[in-house]
Amino acid sequence: MRYVLLFHYSEETDESIGEEAIAEGMRAMDSYAATLEQAGILVTGQVLQPSTSSTTLTLVDGEPRVQDGPFADTKEQLGGVMVIDVPDLDTALHWARQAPPATWGTVEVRPGAVHTDSGTWVPSV
Repeated sequence: MRYVLLFHYSEETDESIGEEAIAEGMRAMDSYAATLEQAGILVTGQVLQPSTSSTTLTLVDGEPRVQDGPFADTKEQLGGVMVIDVPDLDTALHWARQAPPATWGTVEVRPGAVHTDSGTWVPSV
């Protein structure tokens, strides 16, 4: 079954984090991704640019409204995701506990679903 690991952590600037901490975080994430890949469970992963670089689309009375930046004004951002393919939630939680963002933020574990030929969404298996 596929699970999406969503990495949430505080919105910081490069200056507030510092070059050394950024480099250490990048090394930790590279190592984590390599570990998931070696275990044969990594489907895909994506690091996201800061939320300030996002564009949000909403419909107001059926008309699109495009806004620069995130929709919600929060102190945390969604910083990246990993999709893993493991047998069950306990195994997904095992791997989520090892994610570096667990030490500086939150790792949300959410089951994935796939769209079938019949037009329905079902849990991935």
